[in-house]
Amino acid sequence: MCKTEGRGAGFVESAYRKHERRWKDHRYVYAVVSRRSRGISVGINLNPGKECNFNCVYCQVDRRIPPDCRTVDPDRLQAELDAILQDEKSGALYEISPFSLISAGDRGVRDIAFSGNGEPTASPFFEVAISIAVRARRRFELDETKIVLITNASCLDKPKVCAALAVLDENNGEIWAKLDAGTEDYFRRINRSKVSFPKILDNILKTARMRPLVIQSLWLRMDGAVPPSSEIEAYCRRLNDLLASGAQLKGLQLYTIARTPSEQSVSALADAELDHIADTVRSEVPVPVEAFYGVS
Repeated sequence: MCKTEGRGAGFVESAYRKHERRWKDHRYVYAVVSRRSRGISVGINLNPGKECNFNCVYCQVDRRIPPDCRTVDPDRLQAELDAILQDEKSGALYEISPFSLISAGDRGVRDIAFSGNGEPTASPFFEVAISIAVRARRRFELDETKIVLITNASCLDKPKVCAALAVLDENNGEIWAKLDAGTEDYFRRINRSKVSFPKILDNILKTARMRPLVIQSLWLRMDGAVPPSSEIEAYCRRLNDLLASGAQLKGLQLYTIARTPSEQSVSALADAELDHIADTVRSEVPVPVEAFYGVS
């Protein structure tokens, strides 16, 4: 849960654990109760084959299990998105757990989010999928609903991705860019990517110069150890460097593991441990900070 909202605001914490990227017989579109969206998030998975250029130690995707499919059918994606949005509109969605746990006053689609089992911007279908989401948002008159891109920032410099981001800007879009480290060494340990850390920082900077974005950062215990203070300090320096270079950062989401990761060497921070990191960041970086805790 987000500390600023309190625990149990409109729905119970057990709803957050039910975060399967499956819905009925759908391949690409699913619905979850999202702690960071504070309600229903309709997810679009453009990586059904579990392809990703990051291999984060905390990822909940088990890549040892073969995927059911490896490509995206845009027509089926549109049909699946329409089906979920229609179920939400009719109320049928709220007859099923965990959505039945949501109080009447907290119902509604908070966002349509590109997330899934890999990096969405790396998919060749990203641009067309953004168009599908934009049309569905208009068709269902979801004027307050955001279209959220949850990204590791590795492909934000690609021309087709930049074109899709321009469409997002015109349709209540928001980018949540991953930044889980302050140093190259920690980045390698946590995100385990061949993409360089400077490239990630440069992509975030160039993107955030054009529109405000949110930074999302997951902190955890690795082999029982909390993140070192030196790493938190380096993380704050990176954020301040971005701001000094013209990046527009509208918020920082600091969170920890809330669902079972595929690797057993990592675990969630205690609330007080995450609070300590959040308080440190608040004291060093002039950007609003929210903390989202593990679910016990």
